[in-house]
Amino acid sequence: MEALLADLRICVRDLARSRRRTASAASAAAFGVAALMCAAGFIDWIFLAMRDAAIHSQLGHAKVVRPGFYSAGLADPFRYLLPGTDAREFREIESVPRVQVVAPRLSFNALMSRGEVTVSVIGEGVMPEKEHELGRSIAIVAGHGLGADNAKEVVVGEGLAGVAGVGVGDTVVLLATTASGGTNMVEATVAGISTSATKAFDDWAVRVPLPLAQQLLRVSGTNTWTLLLDRTDATAATVESLRGRIPGQSFEVVPWTALADFYNKTVALFSRQVNVVRIVIAVIIVLSIANSMMMTVMERTGEIGTALALGVPRSRVLRRFLMQGAILGAFGGIVGVVVGEILGSVITAVGITMPAPPGSARGYTAGILLTPRLVVECFVLAVVTSTIASVYPAWKASRLPIVDALRHNR
Repeated sequence: MEALLADLRICVRDLARSRRRTASAASAAAFGVAALMCAAGFIDWIFLAMRDAAIHSQLGHAKVVRPGFYSAGLADPFRYLLPGTDAREFREIESVPRVQVVAPRLSFNALMSRGEVTVSVIGEGVMPEKEHELGRSIAIVAGHGLGADNAKEVVVGEGLAGVAGVGVGDTVVLLATTASGGTNMVEATVAGISTSATKAFDDWAVRVPLPLAQQLLRVSGTNTWTLLLDRTDATAATVESLRGRIPGQSFEVVPWTALADFYNKTVALFSRQVNVVRIVIAVIIVLSIANSMMMTVMERTGEIGTALALGVPRSRVLRRFLMQGAILGAFGGIVGVVVGEILGSVITAVGITMPAPPGSARGYTAGILLTPRLVVECFVLAVVTSTIASVYPAWKASRLPIVDALRHNR
């Protein structure tokens, strides 16, 4: 331990002697860490925003359906209806820890008419009192949201409202095929116009109170029970718990990640891009630190020869230069983390104005999300790459012939 501390003091002294070179090498690491924090933090913010939008507009944290619903239920949804909210399994799910809301939903295809205009719509019957928190990413841009369960009201997507030419207060007719194969229609008033993060949803969506949807289709059940948890990171554990509580032959629990295809593909694409940025920054740090360390070895060849002549083991010389590289990386990493935190806070406060992404009708103001995991990863990257960059210079220094090293610069 005493030898290690002595080597550490020597390394710090040597770095302090060459302040300009030390600052130049450390600044490369600091710049890389700050740049990576901002770039990766921006992508993490995008991931979080997309995740919350998917969960709080359509998917919830998990869905309970009949087995096979997502493979064959779209063609014949009436074969996969769940029981009502008075079912034992429904109450069992509500009692599971971390489950905040269990919202029954009934999906259907219908025609919506007003006057001479008739359009195809994708409808969803919901319980309004359970959708306040679950559907918070669906914003009402005109009128109001659904009220009581027994109200004959509908909320239409913004795109659909434009195509159908309907506005708040208009009366529309919904025509759908019932479970028995016949047709049925209901009249309802447009209570509000909504928008969400998905333009395709807004172009087709109609939301109605669940009793009105059941009256239209002449059924008593629902297609899905949509779950909202108190924490997103508890989804996997809660899904496993639910699968052990309700019979698997009658109910299937599907986490939101299995349904968010666009989100999963976006995460995979952006993650690869961030990995490329990591590699580029690592190469920059390695080249900068390696160049600085090689210059140090050349300048201190005489000192190294003297140390070897006095009996300092070559392994100790190797260790000293490796420690110098690690110290450079740690110093640059600390500075980079501080600069990255400041830049991230300032940029988030100002906001990054973004255009509407594919599939969305509106732009948004983004920020930078700096998580503890990201900060640690960036700091470790600086230290590891700096240490790797010093391996060859350290090996070169430890293998110098003593006689040639003593004659250097004479």
